[in-house]
Amino acid sequence: MFNFGTDRLTASNTLDIVRKNLETRIAPEQKQKIIHSHHEVLKIVEKGEPVYGINTGFGPLCNTIIDKKDTTELQKKLILSHSVGVGDPISEELSKLMLVLKVHALCQGYSGIDFKIIERILWHIDNDIIPVVPSQGSVGASGDLAPLAHLFLSLLGEGYVFVNGQIEPTNATLIKHNLKPLNLSPKAGLALINGTQFIAAHAVLLVEKLKNCLDHADLFAAMMIEGLQGSMMPFHPDLHKLRPFGGNQYVADRIYQWLQDSEIMKSHENCDKVQDPYSLRCVPQVHGASRNAWLHLKESVETEINAVTDNPIIFSQDFTISGGNFHGQPLALPIDYACLAASEVGNISDRRSYLSLEGKTAGVPKLLMEETGTNSGFMILQYTSAALASENKGLCFPSSADSIPTSLGQEDHVSMGSIGGRKALRVCENVEKILAVELICAAQAMEFQRPLNSSPVLELAHKAIREKIPYANEDRIFADDINKAIELIKGGTLVKNHHSKSELFTLYGEY
Repeated sequence: MFNFGTDRLTASNTLDIVRKNLETRIAPEQKQKIIHSHHEVLKIVEKGEPVYGINTGFGPLCNTIIDKKDTTELQKKLILSHSVGVGDPISEELSKLMLVLKVHALCQGYSGIDFKIIERILWHIDNDIIPVVPSQGSVGASGDLAPLAHLFLSLLGEGYVFVNGQIEPTNATLIKHNLKPLNLSPKAGLALINGTQFIAAHAVLLVEKLKNCLDHADLFAAMMIEGLQGSMMPFHPDLHKLRPFGGNQYVADRIYQWLQDSEIMKSHENCDKVQDPYSLRCVPQVHGASRNAWLHLKESVETEINAVTDNPIIFSQDFTISGGNFHGQPLALPIDYACLAASEVGNISDRRSYLSLEGKTAGVPKLLMEETGTNSGFMILQYTSAALASENKGLCFPSSADSIPTSLGQEDHVSMGSIGGRKALRVCENVEKILAVELICAAQAMEFQRPLNSSPVLELAHKAIREKIPYANEDRIFADDINKAIELIKGGTLVKNHHSKSELFTLYGEY
């Protein structure tokens, strides 16, 4: 059971809530704290002293005083006016993530929001009636104003919602459930749309996706080392004690353990090869650096999703602070770092796929097929990998390096974290496809080491791959194989329960 507002969210348990693997509640004492904060806002309205967004206009209109009788209308028009998003909708899962993250922030009791609004948001979550949110329109400054406005149009009976995978008008859906649109109390609209939940939702999903890519990249690299008769000495723990980056040590430990007890490795212990190309030899350094970027993202995300990021913050009727907790920069930078880290995993994976085609390993034929000429072998699979790796390079320009003033200069520096989050997920999806090509090449390369067996872990992975993707002795439609490989990677079954014995597992192996 997770208690909104008091327990600590992680990337993992947030996704568990969204996927209905973890039940939630709001503890009675926390409910009272939320109600008390709302009453403090009502007292501010009664006193009439100007407090930003409660009885003043917004942004450049912050000095415009709003009459007490218009404070409710002010909040409604705020949601309507800020619903300016464009582009394809984000996924239903991302929208639901936004709802969960917003509820947790509001339940901490510093936003002054009416509890009935939180109850309605929870109704949407519990019944999987999820608002449709356009993907474009946020600059990540006062948080994610446009996406959050679209997310909460549903409270007003406006906009659209996902219902059983279909998009329906919100008002029609509310009527079916005998519900009416809500009247927003003072400060409610601002509490709802100030915040970083669009950026944070993308970042939560990025933590999961990048971790999955990293885990598979380590596995396929180990398989490629086997298939291409690489050395395991670059993974020896004594080497990595001399340059003790945590990510490097974690990757080296995993692969070193996986290569133990391998007949393939023992068969070429005394060969005359001096050293391997970097795409094999430097896996701990390259994958490890991306692991370190992933850890930085994870730690930043978990600070953010447990924070209060709206504005103003209500401590009491006499103590409110209009600050900048909604600014997306604390996530924008780690997201861009993680985007680059993901791209590098794809870059080195593509290099290993290319290496496997060269025919320079004894017993492993050029293009990974024994009879070529009429058969092109695996040559063109790497074209796809190369195209995706190149596409990712173009996507790696850091969104956070840009800033365009908005709100008539009131928001004169913006984070663009929303753009960075969308872009980083796209890069990760490309990396899944690049890794799918490596999976196919590595599994094929290992076949040429038969009848020798690999280690138990790698043999198990190879067997699972062959249950979906058969050995290729002639050309076929390899797009079908790539799609099956992508599904294997997304499903995570190949790396499930392959825990490292390293003491660093709790940092790099879990989320």
